[in-house]
Amino acid sequence: MNLALVERIANAVLYEGYMLYPYRPSARKNQRRFNFGVLVPPAYSARESNETSGMRTECLVLGSGDAALDVRVKFLQVEATLWGRTPVLRPTSTSAWGLHDSACEGRVLEDPRRTGVLPHEEWREAVEREVRVADCRLGSLAAEPRREAFNFPPLAAEVEIGAVELEPSVYRASVQISNLTNIGDLQPQIRDEILPYSLASTHTILAVTDGEFVSLIDPPDHFRAAAAQCRNIGAWPVLAGEPGARDAMLSSPIILYDYPQVAQESPGDLFDGAEIDEILTLRILTMTDEEKREMLQAGDRARHILERTESLPEEQFMKLHGALRGLGPSTTETS
Repeated sequence: MNLALVERIANAVLYEGYMLYPYRPSARKNQRRFNFGVLVPPAYSARESNETSGMRTECLVLGSGDAALDVRVKFLQVEATLWGRTPVLRPTSTSAWGLHDSACEGRVLEDPRRTGVLPHEEWREAVEREVRVADCRLGSLAAEPRREAFNFPPLAAEVEIGAVELEPSVYRASVQISNLTNIGDLQPQIRDEILPYSLASTHTILAVTDGEFVSLIDPPDHFRAAAAQCRNIGAWPVLAGEPGARDAMLSSPIILYDYPQVAQESPGDLFDGAEIDEILTLRILTMTDEEKREMLQAGDRARHILERTESLPEEQFMKLHGALRGLGPSTTETS
């Protein structure tokens, strides 16, 4: 598996919609995080019917019982912070937490969930999380699913990996990710309040050794019926890596085609959904000095965008205008 290529796509999925132009805390659309693939605690899911606490991936794997799956679950954990300061999220229990301002030692800032009002300085950052479960033999998974619990304060979750042998050397593999966090008597009034207890932008990278995956988008005729029976909930698995390779799959909450790629002309992530690099780059360059100062205070990712944009060489900037790909020779005769 070309892990670097697969992870580049996975990281683009991880931060899709995470931060939107103009990348500043004062911008209203950045005061509420919007992420795909959010798995909330089960108690919150039971209360809010449009929210879910689980994600399920199913795909077809060809190989003997000794073929092994390597599963990586990646997600963001959103934390509350204060814009322009250096606070740390300090959970004190399952139902309360405080924000500590390092500039005011010993002083715990008022929990905005008690007042019901979020301070205008609040800015939500995210920590990347990854859980890996390796050497999952298909034969063993068919006999008994493998379960692995994982915890990141204040999160508690589980990944279950299983397999069903459909015919000799043909398996339907499954990965179930569940948020099991107990939020006690916490009663969030707005969605942002549940995000520190949730898995955001959740997606899965699957790799197989001594086997191969089958495309669910365009399976061979012999596997069409089995592919149609794969049940995917909140996830869309596609072949990933070098075109033609069948040893890796990316299962994400965003609909992609097999072998998705990041345009080689793109100098780096801009995070904004349906991003158009040239337009966003031009807009960043036209920001006022005050707007740029605010962007610098919005965390490492926003600062890197500004620094990269302002130092972009002219020849790289010209490449952002676009490229024409995928055209072959015309077969239509003209008179």
